[in-house]
Amino acid sequence: MLRTGLAVTLLFWLTACAVNPVTGERGLNFYGEDWELEVGEQQYAPMRQSQGGDFVLDAGLVDYVQSVGQRVASEADRTLPYEFHVINSSVPNAWALPAGKIVVNRGLLTELGSEAELAAVLGHEVTHAAASHSAQAASRAALTQGAVMVGAVAVGMGSDNSDYSQIAMLGGMLGAQLVQQRHSRGAEREADYYGMHYMKRAGYNPEAAVELQKTFVRLSEGQEAGWLDGLFASHPPSRERVENNARTADELGREGRMGKAEYQQKMSILNRLEPAYKAYDEGQKALAEERFDVALGKADEALAISRDEALFHALKGDALAGQKKLAAAESAFSDALARDSGWFYYHLRRGNLREQAGNLKGARSDLRASLERLQTADAHFLLGNVERSDGNRNQAIEHYRVAAQSDSRAGQLARQQLAEMGVSSQ
Repeated sequence: MLRTGLAVTLLFWLTACAVNPVTGERGLNFYGEDWELEVGEQQYAPMRQSQGGDFVLDAGLVDYVQSVGQRVASEADRTLPYEFHVINSSVPNAWALPAGKIVVNRGLLTELGSEAELAAVLGHEVTHAAASHSAQAASRAALTQGAVMVGAVAVGMGSDNSDYSQIAMLGGMLGAQLVQQRHSRGAEREADYYGMHYMKRAGYNPEAAVELQKTFVRLSEGQEAGWLDGLFASHPPSRERVENNARTADELGREGRMGKAEYQQKMSILNRLEPAYKAYDEGQKALAEERFDVALGKADEALAISRDEALFHALKGDALAGQKKLAAAESAFSDALARDSGWFYYHLRRGNLREQAGNLKGARSDLRASLERLQTADAHFLLGNVERSDGNRNQAIEHYRVAAQSDSRAGQLARQQLAEMGVSSQ
């Protein structure tokens, strides 16, 4: 009996192990490449939506980041449909979904000093994808939890402060769990080591990866400690990482392209707008604290520097909505949409305001557009209100039932509406 159990266990481990295409070593991995391709394709767009939407203000900068990313990815040990996008968020972060779906935040770009440092960041993320690190982490979770990571990520619908991070997301959001999970320390070391190999092969000086880690250590030890939680949650900046990268740089040779001047030229618009984004971030903090007059002042401060950034108009709209100036708030969100119609949040907020004003046709159009970009309990709840007000009982019930799946404030309100209508939430 014992022998049978050992044989079954051995067979399980053998079938669960796969060869790491980067290191050539065998490791635990329940999921094949088809799973990686499917997850990456399905989760990439909604994950970008949920974390701030694509950065569209400077198309030239985005093209530049993508070109550097593709240059590094072309040297990877595994061919994947690599993609690179910039997220319009001040949080200094970068992440990779399976199959090479990679993101770098606007806030991280402003902390870098050269094209080679950008290549170091992207090489790190390319390695995570090439080495199937997300699939490995999901396999460990499945082994310990007895199930694949599934389920909705409901981050709550708070007060009326309209911070987009409070929106309740639906639709499984496996991508969010993959991004938020922590890679093993071994996986992070591999990403550092092989990422430097990829950037070197692409013609960049690996010295930049050493300087990058020095910068991260300095910032994590200063007043901004904690701001790297997202980027290095499982393997924080440390002198050890600096020393490891230094040894790798010595091994590879500290020669190659740095691209400091070109990077600064490509970053000129973002650098010029840095005070505006700082005002915006301060306004978001005031908004969360329901200090709407302060938030409005910060929005005006940012808009005085640039009226081209949709985020600044949205901050103004949220502040005005907090002051119950609904018509002016709607106008501000229209201004935001005129500059960027791609992010779900602008459609959701204008749809909310139009629903409150009784503009059912306009609200319905906005809320449907929001759902096309990201499935949220908030949009379904508001569409339920629209359809109920318009006498469409069945459609209202359908939307309320979807929203009711969430444990958020929107889900709670949807369940209350269903109870008032005398129907179950199932």
